[in-house]
Amino acid sequence: MEAAIDRIMLTYDLLVNRSAAASTEARAKVTDYVSTLFAAGEKDPHRLTVCGLTYLRELDGSTNPVKAGFTGL
Repeated sequence: MEAAIDRIMLTYDLLVNRSAAASTEARAKVTDYVSTLFAAGEKDPHRLTVCGLTYLRELDGSTNPVKAGFTGL
């Protein structure tokens, strides 16, 4: 599980430029989320990584086309 969290944070840090405090907060949130998935029976580190990255992107709004800058024009 720790390897998946490390991979999530390494990849997410490449995608998003943010402060150290924001990174620490994101790590805490994704650790709780991945722990929940792990406790529910998901043991595949690759799936945990993808789910964790998706979770962080949903939190920061980067999967929302409007927040990402798409206006439809």
